Amino acid sequence: MYVGHTTEDGRKQKLLDHLQGTSALAEKFADVFDAGEWGRSVGLYHDCGKFSRAYQRRILENGPRVDHSTAGALLIMKKIHNLFLSICVASHHSGLLDEGNRRISTAGDSTFYGRLKKDLSGKLDFSAYRQELPDPQPPKTHPNFLYTEDNFYSSFFVRMLFSCLVDADFLDTEHFMSNGAVKRDGFASIQELHDMFFEYYKHFGEPTTPINKKRQEIYQQCLAAAEKEPGIFSLTVPTGGGKTLSSLAFALKHAVKYRKQRIIYVIPYTSIIEQTADVFRNILGTENVIEHHMNVDYDDEKADAEMERKKLATENWDAPLIVTTNVQFFESLFAAKTSRCRKIHNIANSVIIFDEAQMLPESYLRPCIRAIGELVANYHCSAVLCTATQPNLDAYFAEIGPTLAVREICPDVQSLYNFFRRTTYQFLDVSSLDEVAAKLNQHEQVLCITNSKKDAQNLYKAMDGEGCYHLSTFMCPAHRRKVLSVIRQRLKGGLPCKVVSTSLIQAGVDVDFPVVYREIAGLDSIIQSGGRCNREGKHKAEESMVYIYDLNKSSRGIPAFVRRPLEVTKMTTQKHDDIASVESIKDYFHELHYLIGRNQLDNKDILKELEGKSIPFANVGKEFKLIEEDGKNVFIPLMDDEENQEILSKLKLGLRSRSLLRKANQYVVSVYNNQLAKLCDTGKLEKLDEELYLLRDPAAYSMETGLDINMEDGIGIFL
Repeated sequence: MYVGHTTEDGRKQKLLDHLQGTSALAEKFADVFDAGEWGRSVGLYHDCGKFSRAYQRRILENGPRVDHSTAGALLIMKKIHNLFLSICVASHHSGLLDEGNRRISTAGDSTFYGRLKKDLSGKLDFSAYRQELPDPQPPKTHPNFLYTEDNFYSSFFVRMLFSCLVDADFLDTEHFMSNGAVKRDGFASIQELHDMFFEYYKHFGEPTTPINKKRQEIYQQCLAAAEKEPGIFSLTVPTGGGKTLSSLAFALKHAVKYRKQRIIYVIPYTSIIEQTADVFRNILGTENVIEHHMNVDYDDEKADAEMERKKLATENWDAPLIVTTNVQFFESLFAAKTSRCRKIHNIANSVIIFDEAQMLPESYLRPCIRAIGELVANYHCSAVLCTATQPNLDAYFAEIGPTLAVREICPDVQSLYNFFRRTTYQFLDVSSLDEVAAKLNQHEQVLCITNSKKDAQNLYKAMDGEGCYHLSTFMCPAHRRKVLSVIRQRLKGGLPCKVVSTSLIQAGVDVDFPVVYREIAGLDSIIQSGGRCNREGKHKAEESMVYIYDLNKSSRGIPAFVRRPLEVTKMTTQKHDDIASVESIKDYFHELHYLIGRNQLDNKDILKELEGKSIPFANVGKEFKLIEEDGKNVFIPLMDDEENQEILSKLKLGLRSRSLLRKANQYVVSVYNNQLAKLCDTGKLEKLDEELYLLRDPAAYSMETGLDINMEDGIGIFL
């Protein structure tokens, strides 16, 4: 008997059982995107190398390590010459390899063809596979998009197939090693979630106020659109239009009608995720909502069965409702690592809601759009671009293919904007922060949003009276949450509340101020900021002012990605009296994308890499980073916080686990390398490891303004 796995208590899994089990699962997964035969083949031959005597000595006698992944790849290339299947097999432990070049790649280099040229003679005789397996056969069916001149289709398909393999391999192994003890699933079905939602919605009754009647109109339009054929939709609804519930209604109805297997909400900021997930939990039950982002922790030592089930679901997204980040979603679609790729096959046949779609990163806009288009065109997905300030993305989807037309769910967008208009935008003539501070101090309740953390700190110091607060990412997340809670309480109670913040507050944070000041920025940012003014519609629009100020700072040292939106906003506002109109927003994004230039919408040349003759999977996985890692984390010790001190003691002992680091993230401030160097030079930091530092000087962290860098910083301008 050839053995695939062994357990500590001596149980042995037959290799053939593992291959057949993995094959059956991979076939099931790939069948969702019409490639079941491919999944069956890749699963059946992925561990052929384990038929070698060398591997059997390894697993039964603790012999030397053996490369067993290359064997199946060699077999597939020799028998049927299928590059896609072979790459998946060769990569299933290492992560997707760069393809390399059949002629140029040398034996043993880190490419697929380099792996095939390894000298395994006498080391890996796996010919015994013939005793239990037939020779590989070419797949009889081929997705119609393969083998075109544009290799993007092929690269995407390989990632999807690879995802099927690594998830199936892991699940079959997990089932054997745990002796069936690991329990997955247990979530409500899409149909059950659908029924829960519409039962919940009945409790609202018939709308009686004008605003609720308009929200009901939007809701009904979403239900009508859900009946339409799958594809790409946009939902352009101003703040206050009930976008969250209406989009969920669309997703559930559309998913039931067209038998979609899950709903995925993709959201740019964790603050919005947490708010959205809270709404969903209230309607659908906490047990049915999976959040997958850096601030959620399912690894608690006291976790119950529900928490364990949720933790497992974050590994492969096999739950019916996922709420996640832009970073997690898109980086996984372009990833090479097995852990990141494992989930992506479960994106197929889903309804995907992109909340705040205008926040798709400009430098990766074209690759992101290409990925969305691919999911819709070839993997049975429907996508909804959901925003209050919709960029005109139709042209980018049209480039992919004529079938990817974007359909607006609420076509009379301008009338919605007119109805939900709650603010008046006005430019303010000031020339200094002192003048801005003087204006702010005239109000009992006011919010001011700056472009830089340094300006936020300086403005805050110039505030007077009670109820003054500061928010920026110089404060750790746990600290910011406490301050936001106090702010909400004071606003609700009608108490004095003057807040100076960076842009972290502008998108999705549920606060309502009677007046807002906003330093000039991108037009979408300004309008998002305006969404924090008169949010509940308690005052007349003409009385609810959003003041825009421009201190005419030098653009020297300001990065282009920050400078360009400012310049385009100034151009746009000169052409439009109403800067919040649909035409103004459309004009803004058109001019912005023109100024950036087509190439800079894919500034790492991701598409060029993937469209070429040789696909660099691993390199693209390294290059595609929505958040560039140009700094380190500083842990902030809070003496009066018991959890903080417990985490710190474990970190000092050298303990590192995913759960511990996730908890530690609530108490860290990210700093850029130049800021880090300054803090180190002044002796304020202690190095805990290569990525994490400890703040040694308590005086360097203020409970009012956070970490004191004591230097100008232009790069971290937004947060």
